[in-house]
Amino acid sequence: LLLAFADTRQLQLLHFCLFLGIYLAALLGNGLIITAIACDHHLHSPMYFFLLNLSLLDLGSISTTVPKAMANSLWDTRAISYSGCAAQVFLFTFLLGTECAILTVMAYDRYIAICKPLHYGSILKCSCSHSYLRELGLLMVSVIFAFGCFVFIVLSYVQILRAVPRIPSEQGPHKAFSTCIPHLAVVSLYISTGIFAYLKPLSISSPFLDLVVAVLYSVVPPVVNPLIYSMRNKEIKEALWKVFEYDLLQINKVPIFPLELPLYLRENQD
Repeated sequence: LLLAFADTRQLQLLHFCLFLGIYLAALLGNGLIITAIACDHHLHSPMYFFLLNLSLLDLGSISTTVPKAMANSLWDTRAISYSGCAAQVFLFTFLLGTECAILTVMAYDRYIAICKPLHYGSILKCSCSHSYLRELGLLMVSVIFAFGCFVFIVLSYVQILRAVPRIPSEQGPHKAFSTCIPHLAVVSLYISTGIFAYLKPLSISSPFLDLVVAVLYSVVPPVVNPLIYSMRNKEIKEALWKVFEYDLLQINKVPIFPLELPLYLRENQD
């Protein structure tokens, strides 16, 4: 339950109108700033770049809380779902933290511009030049992170392979492998599509192929993963079968034609 701003209906509608005006003003103001900076190449400078990001963060933070508050005031309710509350707290905290970082960088930018005006042009040129070094650093961090995950997966399965022969029951090894096979299939699919997307030779690269690979990389794993887990998981299949059986049972309980209603009632009465 969210805190209510007012108990009477008139004040709730007044708060809705007030929040609506504030929200529309924020959308209009920040939208105009974003449009002006994005469209005017004269404003493509570090200060306006930070201002553009600040406007985006402001739009995100106000859109996280105010629309829900307006809806609650309009419909006279205080309820919010658990997932909605968790998402609201996470997004609001993330956006405010990012905005704090942007404001910190903006403060340093203003410090250079005011305290060292003669060095301002050269220091931002330095920060915006040699973008390939930043791309290389980001690539290295990504590779290290991905390699660390891959090593951790390999070590986990090495320990699994060492532990499986020591399982005393006859069904234990089979159950262990049947549990690991879906995960291995998903990992293989994820790694293979990623490798083909980013490590394919330049000789076979083309815009159409890159588009197809991007679609496969972003669409295939999310679609195939549930199928892999559901086909190999007995508990999931049994649960789905119970759901289908229950739905069919509920459908069969309802008479289809009006002429069957007396017979249906007599059977239930018997």
